[in-house]
Amino acid sequence: MEILRKSSSLWALPILLLCFFNNNGVFVDASHKVYMHLQSTTSHVDANKVHRTGYHFQPPKNWINDPNGPMYYNGVYHLFYQYNPKGAIWGNIVWAHSVSKDLINWIPLEPAIYPSKVFDKYGTWSGSATILPGNKPVILYTGIVDANKTQVQNYAIPANMSDPYLRKWIKPDNNPLIVADKTINKSQFRDPTTAWMGRDGNWRILVGSVRNHRGKVIMYKSNKNFMKWTKAKHPLHSAPGTGNWECPDFFPVSLKNKDGLDTSSYNGKDIKHVLKVSFDVTRFDHYTIGTYDTKKDKYFPDNTSIDGWKGLRLDYGNYYASKTFFDSGKNRRILLGWANESDTVDNDVRKGWAGVHPIPRKIWLDPSGKQLVQWPVQELETLRKKKVQLNNQKLNKGKKVEIKGITVAQADVEVIFSFTSLDKAEPFDPSWDDLYAQDVCAIKGSTVQGGLGPFGLLTLASKNLEEYTPVFFRIFKAHDKYKVLMCSDASRSSLKNETTMYKPSFAGYVDVDLADKKLSLRSLIDNSIVESFGAGGKTCITSRVYPTLAIFDKAHLFAFNNGTETITIETLNAWSMANAKLH
Repeated sequence: MEILRKSSSLWALPILLLCFFNNNGVFVDASHKVYMHLQSTTSHVDANKVHRTGYHFQPPKNWINDPNGPMYYNGVYHLFYQYNPKGAIWGNIVWAHSVSKDLINWIPLEPAIYPSKVFDKYGTWSGSATILPGNKPVILYTGIVDANKTQVQNYAIPANMSDPYLRKWIKPDNNPLIVADKTINKSQFRDPTTAWMGRDGNWRILVGSVRNHRGKVIMYKSNKNFMKWTKAKHPLHSAPGTGNWECPDFFPVSLKNKDGLDTSSYNGKDIKHVLKVSFDVTRFDHYTIGTYDTKKDKYFPDNTSIDGWKGLRLDYGNYYASKTFFDSGKNRRILLGWANESDTVDNDVRKGWAGVHPIPRKIWLDPSGKQLVQWPVQELETLRKKKVQLNNQKLNKGKKVEIKGITVAQADVEVIFSFTSLDKAEPFDPSWDDLYAQDVCAIKGSTVQGGLGPFGLLTLASKNLEEYTPVFFRIFKAHDKYKVLMCSDASRSSLKNETTMYKPSFAGYVDVDLADKKLSLRSLIDNSIVESFGAGGKTCITSRVYPTLAIFDKAHLFAFNNGTETITIETLNAWSMANAKLH
């Protein structure tokens, strides 16, 4: 994929006052404290370590972006990823390679693919892995052949199939396999998917592209030898006004259970299909759920899936260029993604690294059939250490409770909130129907008193709340239904005031039944990243934040309520998280 950093002019949000709870539980203005403690707090700390994560995947230094070609092969998980071996900005991209037994602890290997041939001289960009009959893995990737960014699709195969880690890969001389014809924009033609085999015994892949602002995924077919590819008569799917589609992913999901399915599964009776694309205009990963007509080779989104910018997202925060794979070892589908830096380029260069990968997530179809559900892989729980717990804790209006006794800058927190009535839900302003959820969150933030909410967690908070990243719910009454807004608001996350630092109020709506008057939240907090999962993973939001006071043992964690309806913490379990083994 091609990198476009969010510009401050396009993505800027209104500057909001810093506020905090005083000892009486009242929100008060703290704007006068802005930036005054910066130098004294961080001057003695190694700049490249302040915001490094402890249990999220990132190499020791330099730039990373898209996860590429993940696969489970002969008992080993393989992660390839876009990597700049020469610096902390995008460029000089190679396919770095790491392997794992558990998706959490990783062993780094030498790069698997790097520019070296005429068909990829100017770049080795994203792609996917497919395991062919005979247990033979193959990688498809986009090669850049000239300074005009002409893009072709290439393949690579292991040099030594007996090597359990598949360290070395060969790019045969019959590349490229696929070249754009005259109907295709050759500089917007990239990121081939994992291949699947149709009922006719032929392989199929998709390549992302755009024409006249209409995003599309172009289908190519090959016979069993996987070497000769022909463009299909029509794209698998397209949508007007969506711009270029990057990093497409197309896979089946079960209507019966949470088990994953092999990409070539097509038993229509018990299966739906998911088409996910990364919109390079919005920089979010959007998806629809629908039906794959195997005879026409066309995909039709369900009428419950909006096909465009206001449709479903895998994650409503800083999460892009995702890729799934079928884990045959545990019969599940795993989702991997990339969370880029929201800090300034100068700060990235200064600290010597940029980009992390969120925790791998198991992904499945919600029983409603209307959306996907995601949850951190179970293996993450092996890093849980010291635990603290709260039960039946009342949160009246304006109250906050601190969670102590763990390393809150590097923690895993699960909480169930409950309330006795929905009567105090605020009316939902009909004009907000035209806004994105994050726009509503910016209007109705954590400091704005409500009826039923806001309530949730204040993560990576300084002692006096000059800095904090609130993750919270707010419940509205809209016509004959309730709307649950979930926010992860970075606007108060840092006293740094660089104009190009991106501090958005990320948000999404949670499609949940409130009959039991409960909402659950899980947040993975890791120094500069907060991944949050609402209602068991129905809505997910990832934020990148850069506190200056709330770092290491100076960070605090609170549960809070700023609504008039009393909220009860039924259960809260929080763990210190150990470092993953990455190097």
